[in-house]
Amino acid sequence: MSKRKLSRQQAWRVEKIQEERARRAARRDAVAEDVLGGGELGPEQEGLVIAHYGTQVAVESAPGQSQRCHMRANIDGLVTGDRVVWCEGDPTGVVVAQLERNSVLCRPDPYGKLKAVAANIDQILVVIAPYPEPHANLVNRYLVASEVVGIEPVIVVNKTDLLDADPDLREKMDALMSIYPELGYRILYTCINEEGMEGLHAALRERTSVFVGQSGVGKSSLVNALLPEAALRVGELSENTNKGTHTTTTAQLFHLDCGGSLIDSPGIREFGLWHMQREEVEQGFREFRPHLGRCKFRDCCHEHEPGCAILAAVEAGEITESRLASYRHIVASLES
Repeated sequence: MSKRKLSRQQAWRVEKIQEERARRAARRDAVAEDVLGGGELGPEQEGLVIAHYGTQVAVESAPGQSQRCHMRANIDGLVTGDRVVWCEGDPTGVVVAQLERNSVLCRPDPYGKLKAVAANIDQILVVIAPYPEPHANLVNRYLVASEVVGIEPVIVVNKTDLLDADPDLREKMDALMSIYPELGYRILYTCINEEGMEGLHAALRERTSVFVGQSGVGKSSLVNALLPEAALRVGELSENTNKGTHTTTTAQLFHLDCGGSLIDSPGIREFGLWHMQREEVEQGFREFRPHLGRCKFRDCCHEHEPGCAILAAVEAGEITESRLASYRHIVASLES
């Protein structure tokens, strides 16, 4: 399929936008180099990016101690959760190096290019609830997306008070969840009360986590319950980092009272499968992996082809019909 040709006006707008971005980058680099060359910086130290403010980042040296920082010219694409080497300054410091990431969560930008939104995440908490009614395809989409980026997923069944009040709802949810422990997935049951949050507190301890899931399942309520002073913390962060003269444009990292950290933003909560290929979706189904590459045909779609190893595994009971159907549904949605 040939690329759509831009009109003269569209090409002019694209060129102007690129020129403005280049000018902003040059100004940012000049400021960072001026600060570095001023000789008024402290020694190099490791830190953690806890928020992003346009051309600056907030870097934390210890919980509650952070500073706005410029970035050196050779550093680009820092996101919340990145570990960096930085130098303290007055009033702003400078990030001089980016340390290696253990994991990175990406989503497409408006132009379809993948853009990192958070780094060094230990687990993705996939939140579902009795309402809106969950279905296997939705749950599997989030699990596949987590598997492909190499971050451990945990299923969180929220609003369990509704299950306690309705035996039919409980039966439906139990049936939906029955397959996942057999595949090695952990399931947590939560409700916004002291007893209902105990398991979640334990799961979050000493780990960096994010919540994902469809609208209405209670992600915001869980975040607010975990971070009752989140608004105050954001205000304090702005106060400690140059009076809050910029607004945060990406995720923010919060330290939890129970231990561990939570990276949160609306963009992360809606994390999904926009950018995946069929081969990646295959890898995202754990039980498929031992059978991949064993089909008779290299381009096997696992539909009705002779010699299909996935279909043979279904016949042998090693893969369930429901998970195969979910795989097909996901692939069809990507292709459309």
